[in-house]
Amino acid sequence: MNRSLSQPADPAKRLILAAVCLSALVLPLSFSGGAVATPAIGRDLGGDAASLTWITNAFMLSFGSLLMAAGALADQFGRKKLFVFGLGGFIVTSLAMSFAPSVVGLDVLRALQGVAAAASLSSGAASLAQEFDGHARTRAFSLLGTSFGIGLAFGPLMAGVLIGQFGWRSIFAVIAAIGAVAFAFGVPRMRETRDPGATGLDYPGTVTFTATLALFTFGVIEAPERGWGSAPVVALLAASALFLAAFVVVETRAKRPMLELGLFRYPRFVGVQILPVGTCYCYIVLVVMLPLRFIGAEGLSEMDAGLLMIALSAPMLIVPMAVASLTRWLSPGVLSGIGFLIAAAGLFWLSGVDFAASRGALVAPMLVIGVGAGMPWGLMDGLSVSVVPKERAGMASGIFSTTRVAGEGIALAIATAILAALAHAGLARTVAGGTMASDGPGIDARIAEAAQRMTAGDVSHALAALPEVGRAALRASYAEAFTSLLHVLIVITLLSAVATFAFLSRAPAQDDEPGSRADGEARADVAVNA
Repeated sequence: MNRSLSQPADPAKRLILAAVCLSALVLPLSFSGGAVATPAIGRDLGGDAASLTWITNAFMLSFGSLLMAAGALADQFGRKKLFVFGLGGFIVTSLAMSFAPSVVGLDVLRALQGVAAAASLSSGAASLAQEFDGHARTRAFSLLGTSFGIGLAFGPLMAGVLIGQFGWRSIFAVIAAIGAVAFAFGVPRMRETRDPGATGLDYPGTVTFTATLALFTFGVIEAPERGWGSAPVVALLAASALFLAAFVVVETRAKRPMLELGLFRYPRFVGVQILPVGTCYCYIVLVVMLPLRFIGAEGLSEMDAGLLMIALSAPMLIVPMAVASLTRWLSPGVLSGIGFLIAAAGLFWLSGVDFAASRGALVAPMLVIGVGAGMPWGLMDGLSVSVVPKERAGMASGIFSTTRVAGEGIALAIATAILAALAHAGLARTVAGGTMASDGPGIDARIAEAAQRMTAGDVSHALAALPEVGRAALRASYAEAFTSLLHVLIVITLLSAVATFAFLSRAPAQDDEPGSRADGEARADVAVNA
């Protein structure tokens, strides 16, 4: 029997939905707020450029790599039980971070926070799938996606206000408080559900998948400083490739794998996974890297940077809901592809703006990017709901969320490495063509250090590493590198548009979806057309 928001249990379900959405809200708040706080944390606690980079990447790595495992655990041991563990752990680690004594200690806590976030999100999403059916279920997941958008939209501004008034530590205290509110309202009303067919955690799959992401991310982060051809970096990337191969073998042979690789035979399943990857490069990368540039290179305060970031993130409050109504006339795949094209146009516009000349000139292209990214963002959660049967809701949420979050972590690591490499090349040209001695003591190491510091938004330490270049030359080299990075993001976004049109523009055929029984087709139609 279909349950909907209009039935007698409606008030309790609404509170559960509100609690899960509130718990989802604090995840991007923690992500984007931590990015804005990185320069302030560096000024307060010190730390090298790599350790500052891990403030964001440690969270994203553990979060993304454990989402599928968390979904399987939720199916086996109970969605409510894992939600309590995950949200409770998130609150505790967030509060502990407000007392962190060092950058390394903060990095460790961020990794633990990511573990708790994975448990919270997977179990919360799976619980919603059990509470709601049909159109109500699609609306619930749409609100879940909107919650992410709100967190991303207001995270930089919230962080800027808090840093300006109370310091960076207050960000994590406030996040803990919001999580506590979600815990108090949601947990008492949530019912326990399990998958009776769950067989336990796929430990070999979990270990090999986590190792793949960890080694790859670590190798990419270390590459700008050590060099892509250095033995440690090559060893890390090679080990990552080996673990990836092992993961594929393990999942192919597992009786009930963490990730059913056979799903990739279905074009629409592949297309759904492309959507979060594309939004990573046209939107998420900018959510992290623009504040670092505004604060570090352009000298804006955290609050001013947060206000400026609203131009990028505010469309996430409107566009995801508005675009859903357009599915009456255009397919979600076509709308998503159009969104990527709009975002690519905004990126191209932004690449031609002089950041130092006028802050107002940045607003329009950032709005265009936000509108474009918001179109697939508002559709991909609904599209992902019908990937697997309802009974495998933990896996369903885990697969899509893993693609989204792991993709974000990988995209950030790659974009940071590209920017650092471009900044390094620009500084090397400046040194070689200037009046300073290009063969001074440790010049190559100092150029690499300055490039990494600039990438992390730490101008003062970049100047300390390369004082002979001067602030103006550092900013010019960084601006040139950032423009080149935007060109790379344009290409990736355009490729995402092409792939989206190819895989998702047509209506699903009778045999185009996994497990294409009538019930599965009905859920797919609801997810697409709601």
